[in-house]
Amino acid sequence: MSDKPYFIFDTYGDWQATKMGNFLFDTRGEYVGFVDGEDVYKADGEWIGRLSRDNRIVRKRTERRRQLHSNPPPRPVKPENLPARATLPPMTAELSFDTIDVLEEDPDIFKRISDLRSDMD
Repeated sequence: MSDKPYFIFDTYGDWQATKMGNFLFDTRGEYVGFVDGEDVYKADGEWIGRLSRDNRIVRKRTERRRQLHSNPPPRPVKPENLPARATLPPMTAELSFDTIDVLEEDPDIFKRISDLRSDMD
């Protein structure tokens, strides 16, 4: 796991998550998702968007839903060096109409279980 935290903000400049290695933790340090390449997934494997250069999670407005990640990583332990505060947010570029900031559109996205999961037996 990378020692350097990568802070994720919404368009308003509010700190929403911290990326440590390929894992995402909320501001309380709870594991909420992971990153595979530039694609961002919730902890249950649901794809929610892509990590942009300006530290936001974005996706195209008309993008189709994807299947759940076929092999999500096991839940990591909370890192010892998770920061208590984030740096100042970067200046963000204006998003075009066809692109949305996922965390601005749905700030509670990491709190819900995917409806793509099959029901329990």
